[in-house]
Amino acid sequence: MQLRQWQSECVNRALKHFNAKHTHFLCLATPGAGKTVMAAEVAAQLLDKGLIDFVLCFSPSITISQGIKSTFSKRLECRFDGVIGAIGCSYTYQSMLSFNKDFWQLLKQNRVFVIFDEVHHCSGNSLGNANAWGEEILLNIQDHAEYTLALTGTPWRSDQSPIVLSQYTDPNNQIKCDYIYGLREAVSDGVCRNPQIVLIDNEKISITDEDNETKTFNCLDELFKGSSVSYQSIIKNDMAIRHALKLATNKLSSIKHHNPNAAGLVVASSVEHATYILNILRNEYAQTAEIVTYKENQPSLKINEFRNSTTNWIVSVGMVSEGTDIPRLQVCCHLSRVKTELYFRQVLGRILRKDKSKNQEAWLYTFAAPKLVEFSNRIADEIPDIPVVFRQSIDTEVTQGSVKSLSLFSKDIPSATTSELKFGKHDLKKQSNAVELLSAEPIDQTTSLSFELIGSFREKVVSTFRSPF
Repeated sequence: MQLRQWQSECVNRALKHFNAKHTHFLCLATPGAGKTVMAAEVAAQLLDKGLIDFVLCFSPSITISQGIKSTFSKRLECRFDGVIGAIGCSYTYQSMLSFNKDFWQLLKQNRVFVIFDEVHHCSGNSLGNANAWGEEILLNIQDHAEYTLALTGTPWRSDQSPIVLSQYTDPNNQIKCDYIYGLREAVSDGVCRNPQIVLIDNEKISITDEDNETKTFNCLDELFKGSSVSYQSIIKNDMAIRHALKLATNKLSSIKHHNPNAAGLVVASSVEHATYILNILRNEYAQTAEIVTYKENQPSLKINEFRNSTTNWIVSVGMVSEGTDIPRLQVCCHLSRVKTELYFRQVLGRILRKDKSKNQEAWLYTFAAPKLVEFSNRIADEIPDIPVVFRQSIDTEVTQGSVKSLSLFSKDIPSATTSELKFGKHDLKKQSNAVELLSAEPIDQTTSLSFELIGSFREKVVSTFRSPF
């Protein structure tokens, strides 16, 4: 397997790190750079040197877990499914909650290399402030694994909690990464696509309140500062949706002249919202489109089918946000009500992975809400100045439920959304594991106002890595 330069450098640095008797290594690499391939190479070399016996991988979803399984099996030239004769297995973080003591004995009786993909899903530097997945890592892996390798493209959390096993600088609490490969370097090296972010605005917005008084605003920034209209009202507005989809479908059509298999992603705010968008794409813009949401039994199957199909669009709710490898995605509409920087970068990352096509453009369309404008203008900052709070959580007493036990290398259990997780013995305080949708804007309560987008739409393109020369 031919490694990219950054992957070779990171592998060498990780091996030196482990040889120096350090057990934990944290790699920050931009989405689409090839973190999984790098991790598989580290595992292969540790096995070749006789330094480990088994490899365990954990990730936030079944889709990502399956991709890891495939990559590791290919590189290690061995089964990676946990059955007899396998060198290891790939699991979701949620499956940790169902492993019994027999499973964790594996780490105590053998030299196990543990890899955490998208490690920012696991929080806590102590049992007092850890979420459920972080607690399992602290209890069963931290002191028992031979080596650990953590991977992330966004090394912070929206709830400001510390990431598990990570070190922070004093006094500004900046995370310490053992290796950094940023988007600027990846674009310069030709590893990732250079993203163009289109911020959609409107030059005249009219608001009428319950007293029939009317105000007008010249842009979304003024609207949000001068009224109680929410961002959710904009992304659900019929005219706004159609304008964003028109721009995106036109761009995809242009790209498809060179790349017939190119595709687009729409990140919606709810199942109802996604269905509405799907109908517009199919019936008004004559696009082939599919929908995938967290409510389906096997959403990963739909994603896999889309990955290898010629369907133009996939409309997603809480599924195609991070770690999902679909290189033919080149256009994205960010219409989610989640406006955190973490989520914004994860969505952008879905269109950054290069393939062998002639055209390597990457376009993200969203609305010019102040926070999204801010995030767009600092994409070049690999670790934004986001505070980390080391705090003790307040335990919440809950009734303990039954926990199903799994055998040593049992079949993985499905991932679930935050609201669907059954934590049993774990406190309610720890339910912020899965997708960080808890930072979403509250459901729109603007019932006494009516507004109209009566002006012309306008767009600003943010080209972060475009050379001025």
